[in-house]
Order: sequence, then structure tokens, then C-alpha cells
Amino acid sequence: MKAPAKFVLVSAVVLSLAWFFGVNSTAQQPTGSTGKDAPPDGAKLYEERCAVCHDNAGSNPQDRTPPKSVLARRAPDDIIAALTTGSMKTQAAGLKELEIRAIAVYLTGKQPSGVIDPSQLANRCQAPGGPINLKATGWNGWSTDLDNTRFQPKPGLKAEDVPRLKVKWAFAYPATMAIGQPTIVGNRLYVTTDSGQVINLNAQTGCAYWAVSVGAPVRTSVSVGALPTGSPAKFAAYFGDERANVYAVDAETGKQLWKIKLDDHPVARITGSPVLYKDRLYVPVSSVEEAISRPDKYECCKFRGSMVALDAYSGKLLWKSHSIPEEPKPYKKNSAGTQMYGPAGAAIWSAPTLDVKRGVLYAGTGNSYTDVPEKGSDSIIAFELATGKIRWAYQVLPNDNYIMNCGKPGQGNCPEKAGPDFDFGSSPILRKLPNGKDVILAGNKAGILYALDPDNQGKKLWEIKLGAGTALGGIEWGFTADATTVYVPVADPFGAPDKRNPGLSAVKIATGEKLWQTPAPAVPCSWGKMRCSNAQSAAASLIPGVVFSGTTDGHLRAYATADGKIIWDFDTAAQPYDAVNGKQAKGGTIDAGGATIANGILYINSGYGRILGMPGNALLAFSVDGK
Repeated sequence: MKAPAKFVLVSAVVLSLAWFFGVNSTAQQPTGSTGKDAPPDGAKLYEERCAVCHDNAGSNPQDRTPPKSVLARRAPDDIIAALTTGSMKTQAAGLKELEIRAIAVYLTGKQPSGVIDPSQLANRCQAPGGPINLKATGWNGWSTDLDNTRFQPKPGLKAEDVPRLKVKWAFAYPATMAIGQPTIVGNRLYVTTDSGQVINLNAQTGCAYWAVSVGAPVRTSVSVGALPTGSPAKFAAYFGDERANVYAVDAETGKQLWKIKLDDHPVARITGSPVLYKDRLYVPVSSVEEAISRPDKYECCKFRGSMVALDAYSGKLLWKSHSIPEEPKPYKKNSAGTQMYGPAGAAIWSAPTLDVKRGVLYAGTGNSYTDVPEKGSDSIIAFELATGKIRWAYQVLPNDNYIMNCGKPGQGNCPEKAGPDFDFGSSPILRKLPNGKDVILAGNKAGILYALDPDNQGKKLWEIKLGAGTALGGIEWGFTADATTVYVPVADPFGAPDKRNPGLSAVKIATGEKLWQTPAPAVPCSWGKMRCSNAQSAAASLIPGVVFSGTTDGHLRAYATADGKIIWDFDTAAQPYDAVNGKQAKGGTIDAGGATIANGILYINSGYGRILGMPGNALLAFSVDGK
């Protein structure tokens, strides 16, 4: 194994922490550094700012707040990021840098370790990466195609070989949570990290070509495309971060080509992967305003989800279209006398699906944040590719008004008519029926799969309920389809045993008939009873004859498409791995992005521990017999 990576210790240089996490240097100057002040009391600050939610987390099936026991498993850097630039930014308002640091140390029992310096990246490739070939078999972006089927027709791997899959190599991310999805372009692998890096590896060996740090978590997958003659690079790699920035970097070197911020709301972010088509990049915009808006002094709510089209070569904004066309306006004061605004919400947090034939893209939206009526939340929306104009919207659940951790309806910013938070979090899939007619497949967190008519304003053709549904799914991050069948993982992480329905189902696209269902195996829990779950919420992936689907308990399984039989099962969290970059990689929960497969190798991230499960930093590459 190579020598361990060198780290930049922010404990030695506190201001570097401020730079990395984007702390405002004027409002949050370090205190207590003179030696005269008592150090901040992390336990007391936690009780004042955090305990009311995190100490009671898990008691409500709709609650998405990680309990204190889960926070304790994270790295202190992750806690700092959440409090400075992430979903807990409002709760941390007014805290000094060292106070935030004290909370992180109290929760985790560790000092912040900083981030890997890209210039000192371990396990450098000894030979250049060679020319990029976009026509080679790969997995470029969220899906292998614009239809978002997540189907790899030429995996370099046969169904009968799948039971022989073994770890070929492991890579240890310089973060404690693996949150993105690997992109495969020829012999290059592009991965993203929760510590704000994009890293380019050799897809066969895991050696590193380059890495860049952008200062905010990146959980989109990367899309790679060619640039015109005369450009400063031959190919660009595109991605978005959790400060709502989109980047283009040289796909061969990592050098930044351009950067643009798509939304000025303080907690706007990009979680859905940008989709590249010809000279345009289509980017969904989301937020976590529903997570920060409970305090009754907060003016809830002003964020609206949107789709954005950019010139892929220059980053120029071509159009921006909101999922709720009406701008938020004052409509009442809450019980504390704070002005409230609406409509708001309808975030778009998954990759759009392009329908080039009809000149539109389809996007699924999330819940509303307020009681103000609107028609864009919990919808599938068709945006025109050329202009961004909404051609039609199909809303399945009006008035799904939801903000996190609410108690009594109407108290503070809590909606009077609270909804269940049944977003469309998965990318729609476009498929063609045997009669030649196209159909849009869409699944939401209620556990319902819909088939919609793209030629008739999204009119519903059929629906089937596959899970009980909760605020964490139901159908959460993504499903997959071949020509005749759609394969749908169901999370259902909470609820009574006789109500939960985690597992994988196969549904006939033409009729909505359920062909088979395989329950997620129950696994003994050894890492915390409250959040131990076999929820199947990660995006599924497909090769001919086999579906791959991961669970929050760390298992990655392969299912036969014919009957749903499990033909391979690997526990990614069972043991640590000696990684090719000289560190130890630890697996954990599989969630969000799914497996990507090309050239005989399957790649999976293990360690998405933001809400449900086990943080981990492992990127695993599997091949037949590990060769």
C-alpha cells in the first residue's frame, strides 16, 4: 500500500477551517484565542441550540432529524459544515467559530481533522490518463441515457458472473461520508465527496490523476462532455455543490473553467445531477429551507425550486424557470408576530429526464413549505428545453405543506394543514410501450409508482402502491427499467412491521401489473437500535438479467430480473478495507446514488450516514473474482 495522505490540520491554522467551510470572517471571528477567555462549553451550546430536535429524533415516523447517537458517528468537520453552510445554519446563527467547533468536538469526541490537500493527493498515477473517449462504454452522469433508465446494456459483465463479484480495490474518501455516485468515462472515474472535493481516479486501479476542493459538499454525479475547438480544454467535467454553485473543470486536469451560482437563497443547493445535452447543461435547484424554518423568528418561506439551462461552454445562464411560477409574498404573521411568505417549496432534488423528441425535460418536485396554495409541489413538470416555459404539470398531492420538526399545527411557522412530505425525489424514466406510445414513469415517497402520458398533459395512465410511504420513502432516490419492466426499490424505514414494505418490486410497464416483489432481508443491528433499518432507498441500477440495489444496513444485493431471486449479497459495512490510497476505508449505509457499472467493474459508495445510518468513506470496485 502507498504512504498515507498528508492532511492540512485546521487545528493548527484555524482560519483555514473558515476558508474551507465558507465561514464569514467578519461575523464569525474566532474567540477565546487570547488565553484569557474560557473555552466554549460544547455541551451547553448543544443543549441550547440542538437538543430539542436531536434528543427527541426518531419518535416521529415523519422525522428526518438524525438523533444524537448518529451525529456522534460523524466527523467533526461534517458537524461544522452543517452548522456553518448547511441545513443547521439558522440554528447556529450568531455562534462564533470556536463555539461551533466546540459543539462538533462535544458531539463526536474528536478534533476536526481538516481535508486532504489536492496537491498532496496520495497514490498518484504514474502514467498520464491518456485521451478521453466519450464513445467508449461508460456511465456518464446520473444515468447511462437521457431517459434516466439507469440501465447499462453493455456492462462487460454477464449475469452468470455476478455471484463471483469480489472487491478488486477500495478507495478511502478524505471525508466521513460517501454521498455521491461514481461517473465512468473510459479509463477515468470521477467521484465527489462530502468534504467538498471532486477526484479523478483511474477506473481500473484507483490511482489518482487529480483532485480539486470547492469548499462545499458535492453529491451530484459528474457529467463529462467535449468542448469546441479553441476552448481552454478539450473536455469539461460538470457538477454542482451544496451552495447552489455549478462548475465546469478541465476533465483531464481539474483546472476550473467556469463557475456560476444559480440561487441566492442562503440554503439553496444542488443535489440532482446536471444533465448535459449537446451545448447545454440542465441543472435542478433544491434547498433545505424546510429544515431551517421551524424557529418562529424565521421569515418562512421564500425559496422556490427551479430548473436552469446553462451554456455548457461558457456557463452563461440561458434560462431559469421556477417550479412555482408565483413569487412569494407576505400573507400573514405567525404566532410570534413574524411575517410569513408564500408560496414556497417544490424543490427539485433529482436529475431531470430529457425528451428530445418533444423538446421538453421532465422533473419531479418536492413538498410545499407553507399554507399558500400552489400547483408546483409534488408534481411532475414538463419544461420546454428551448425556453424553460412550463408546458404542463401533473400534481398528485396538493397542499403537502411540510417543514421539519413541527409540533402543533399553526404554531410558529408550522403549517395549519400539515402534509406528509411525499416528494418526487426520484428522476422520472421515459419508456416506449410495445404499441409505440411513450410513457413517463414516476415514483414518490408515498410509495406509489405512476405512469403518465407525455402527449396528454401528463394524464395518469395507471398507478400502483408498492410501499407504505414516509417522509424518507416510499420510493426515495431512484428506480431502473429495461424495455418492458421497471424495478423499484422501496425504503419504508419506519413504522410497524406489518405496515413497512422495504424491498424490490418489478412492475410491467405496459399495464402496471406487479410481477414480483422481494422483501429486504432483515439484518441483526449492531450499531444503534433507533436508526437500524433495512430500508431500500438508494437508486437501483440494471444490467441485462440483473438489478443491483443497496440498503441502509450496508448490503449491496443483486436480483435476477426474471423472478427477483437474490443471486449475490455483499455486506459493504462488515469490515474495513486497506485502500489503494494508503488509508483505511470503512463502509456504512448505502443510500442516495447507486451502483455504476462499465467495462466489467461495478463501483459503489458505502457510507451515506446523513440521516439514517452509518457514515463511511468507502468507494468499492468489484470485478469477477476481484481480478
